[in-house]
Amino acid sequence: DPWTIQGQCIAQYGTGEAYLPVLEAFERLCVASGADGPVDVVRQHAPVWLVQMPALLDPTERLALQRQTAGATRERMMREGAHTLEAIAAEKGLVLWLDDLQWSDGATLSLVDFLARRREPARLLLLGTYRPADILGREHPLAKLKHELRLHDLCQELPVSLLTEDGVAEYLTRRFDDGIEAIRRELARLVYQRTEGNPLFMVNVVNDLLANGVIVQRHGRWEWQGQRETGKTPTNIRQFIEQQIEQLSGLEQEILAAASVAGMEFSAATVAASLDTAIDEVEQHCAALARRELFFHLSGSEEWPDGTIASRYRFVHALHHEVLYARVTTARRVQLHQRVGMRKEQGYAGRAGEIALELAVHFEHGRDHQRAVQYLGAAARTAMQRRAPQEAITHLTHALELLKRLPDIPDRVQQELSLLIALGVPLLMTKGYAGPEVEQTYTRARELCQRLGAIPQLFPALHGLWVFHEVRADLRTARVLGEEMLAIAQREQTPALLLQAHHVLGETLYLQGELAAAREHLEHAIALYDPQQHAALGLLYGLDPGVVSLSYAAWTVGLLGYAEQKLVRVQQALTFARQAAFPLSSGVALIAAAIVSHSRCDARAVQEQAEAAIALSTEQGLPLLLARAAILRGWALTIQGHGEDGIARIQQGLSASRAMGAIAGFPYFLALLVEAYAATGQMAEGLQVLDEALLLANKNNDCNYEAELYRLRGELLLGQEVKNQKSENPNPQSQSPEPKVSIPQSAFPNPQSEAEACFLKALEVAQRQGAKFLELRAVLSLVRLRQQHAKGLATRAALEEAHRMLSEIYHWFTEGFDRTDLQEAKALLPELGTSLEQVSDTSRTSREEV
Repeated sequence: DPWTIQGQCIAQYGTGEAYLPVLEAFERLCVASGADGPVDVVRQHAPVWLVQMPALLDPTERLALQRQTAGATRERMMREGAHTLEAIAAEKGLVLWLDDLQWSDGATLSLVDFLARRREPARLLLLGTYRPADILGREHPLAKLKHELRLHDLCQELPVSLLTEDGVAEYLTRRFDDGIEAIRRELARLVYQRTEGNPLFMVNVVNDLLANGVIVQRHGRWEWQGQRETGKTPTNIRQFIEQQIEQLSGLEQEILAAASVAGMEFSAATVAASLDTAIDEVEQHCAALARRELFFHLSGSEEWPDGTIASRYRFVHALHHEVLYARVTTARRVQLHQRVGMRKEQGYAGRAGEIALELAVHFEHGRDHQRAVQYLGAAARTAMQRRAPQEAITHLTHALELLKRLPDIPDRVQQELSLLIALGVPLLMTKGYAGPEVEQTYTRARELCQRLGAIPQLFPALHGLWVFHEVRADLRTARVLGEEMLAIAQREQTPALLLQAHHVLGETLYLQGELAAAREHLEHAIALYDPQQHAALGLLYGLDPGVVSLSYAAWTVGLLGYAEQKLVRVQQALTFARQAAFPLSSGVALIAAAIVSHSRCDARAVQEQAEAAIALSTEQGLPLLLARAAILRGWALTIQGHGEDGIARIQQGLSASRAMGAIAGFPYFLALLVEAYAATGQMAEGLQVLDEALLLANKNNDCNYEAELYRLRGELLLGQEVKNQKSENPNPQSQSPEPKVSIPQSAFPNPQSEAEACFLKALEVAQRQGAKFLELRAVLSLVRLRQQHAKGLATRAALEEAHRMLSEIYHWFTEGFDRTDLQEAKALLPELGTSLEQVSDTSRTSREEV
């Protein structure tokens, strides 16, 4: 027989608990199987899911899995869920039954959609039940999903019709075996007349006949006893349930009321605490009701983290739960919800986050809004761990609404700030950095930070604000925030805070082109970094600060002219990334390696590292890294002769980054497109892109690559001039075709003069920033230009200046002499000497002739 697992959606809080029924089904399978097989399958195929099921893990393994899966996305969550279900089904088939989907969360419905659209064969049957009346209208998410799946013939809808009298008779035979045969037909008629074939009504009527002794079993045969008509017959199932409740004792009714407040499934311990009654007494009454199949049935036992052990029960049908809950008065509901929340909070001391949304619901209905806000925040964190940002947004937005009901005190301001920072992350994931909701959220958070002043509790909030402004290339604001973080860290003298603050400032200053200061901060961060001690920072901030600091340090020392140190740092970043096992950190290290390889003009290495980053980003669902890796791969393809494909990929990556509003470091990535255009002879297009890159560099102070942009502009101007000369037609009546991109009229007398001005500007910027690597490149471009146009006395002075500059910059370097740029400089120095001699000879000859 196939595996059969069931997950139940819950009316009270199911719509906000991401993947609730699926996680329940997984846990049931792993526990019920009594073997390690299903757990091992989940461990192998779905570590992101396994980490959400703490009951199946010891704390050490869970912490390791949290580190391993940090940065994983919704796409990975769904892919892992599908792979796991298919792997379990491969053994002997699997039936996954999701009950009451009208109360399902959005993430579960997305998984259903994902499974339905998969084309891989699998021995998997997915059954979902729902109440049609509860999803009337196309706005209900389940109604939308059903419409889409039916439109593409990806599901079958099986309406459950009312039973006929023959159907009722078959039910009686299956329930009572052959012993019912003597009265089966008459009993079926009676039940059918009362219920009109409603299955739930039918079961309850039969239970009622048994409970009242109308039918009894003697010697293995069922027979009538007593009157078959017992009082007024209810006209619907709700009335029938009401009648059944009224027949119970006062204590039993109290137990049912408390149970309905506790939830669709509940622990006897929760009910006992609500009624201030002993657990064993509640269990006795619950067991008796379950044996009579009234209202609920036993679903196992449960042990809470505080050691409480009690039986667990589930209502037979949601309608029983609804009717019972509706009978509880408002004041009594408030009291019971508060008691349930307090007892479960106590029972899960230290692990209350595992049931955060359930606690939030109880405390909100119990009018304890302070606790409700606290647990809505925790529920949002759980949703983010499950890669369900929309559910997180729902919880945090609701928490902010409830917060308004609390007194206006400083604690409330700090709570609002924490909620806003937490809200910013899922908003970024769903709306991108350019979303107006994102900007409004972070703007409000910034206002609150300024009201509260610099206190240690603000550090995570300031970091969240820094990420938002830094990625959007609002580097001036990012720098101010980084300085505030450093001030807090220095006052507190906490290594973890100092590490993060130095990393933040180092990254920001690097982008702003303040390379020496950036290096100092990054080296401070690296010195403070301890992979074991600071592993948790990756979970807190999403990135391992050591890996990121090493990556930025590699780029920084590279621009400063230390080629060998650059290689050491990037290798350290890759090593620590593998050890840290954070996907996002690994992606950053791979991008760092690709950028280092680009600086070495190693297109093959760039391609390999970019493709590794693309594979990781695709698997983990990391869109920003995917965009950056695509740009680098496109550059590598272009340099290796695949220009059209390469340029298209660069443009796609740039467009994806723009769409996300993530434009920090954009001038560098635009420079890659410029180089690609130059490599394919498209100088005019490259010059146009350079205009955008220089504009962004100056507007956002994102200028660490500004010198190279000016140098590239000079090179493209010279390339455009050469291209124009080659395309000139000797026939004056013939006209050259119009270029695809128009070039503005230059104020310089000729392209050589404008190019030289660009090289000198590049030299000025590089020297101001201390970017010796870019200074070397600018000097090389300037030397080549002056060497090619060496004529007359004026040129001798220019060549002498070029020789002096090249000699000074070449002899400044102490490492990296295997680099192409330094080798070219070494070769050019004697060539320049020869050029100077030739100019001298030419000048001497000219004077003699005169």
